[in-house]
Amino acid sequence: MFKEAMKKCRLIAILRGVRPDEVEAIGRAIYDAGFRIIEVPLNSPEPLESIRILRSTLPADCVVGAGTVMSPAQVQQVADAGGQLIVMPHSDPAVIRAATDAGLASAPGVATVTEAFAALAAGADILKMFPAEQLGPAVVKAWRAVVPASVVLAPVGGITPDSLQTFMQAGATAFGLGSALYKPGMSPQEVGANAKAFIHALRACETA
Repeated sequence: MFKEAMKKCRLIAILRGVRPDEVEAIGRAIYDAGFRIIEVPLNSPEPLESIRILRSTLPADCVVGAGTVMSPAQVQQVADAGGQLIVMPHSDPAVIRAATDAGLASAPGVATVTEAFAALAAGADILKMFPAEQLGPAVVKAWRAVVPASVVLAPVGGITPDSLQTFMQAGATAFGLGSALYKPGMSPQEVGANAKAFIHALRACETA
């Protein structure tokens, strides 16, 4: 399911700070723009309720998950809420294994090649290169010399429509999008416009 969603759109929407009373409309705007993976960080207001709402209202081909997952216990809470993806700021193998055992995809955060290969050994589905602002395209390119092409490298942190091309040319294959896509207080219309801008930039890179 996660791999199919990634094939349709390699952009992951990060809705940090979203509230349950607004998440359906925002999620729908993002989905309608072309996104197929949406993440609600667990440090958002009532995140598990937002995950339940997204999972029950968006089409089945949209993967809904949680971000800022720090423990195996939280993995189970996300699974119970209907989540399908575990995104982490770190690469704790216990959390990665808990996600795999629960039948959920995992995207651990890594900042070194050592962490990257340890996460893959633990069963990670994709690698979240975090923070992207610090690592930059040069590090992505260097990692690609040793990380197999089949492994998805997804920079997260400070990604904008204008920076997609540089990162993709360096070897990035997916992206997590935060404040340039959604910030608390934005209307569904604003988020939808941002989502369309990212989709347009991605398609332009793919056809360049």
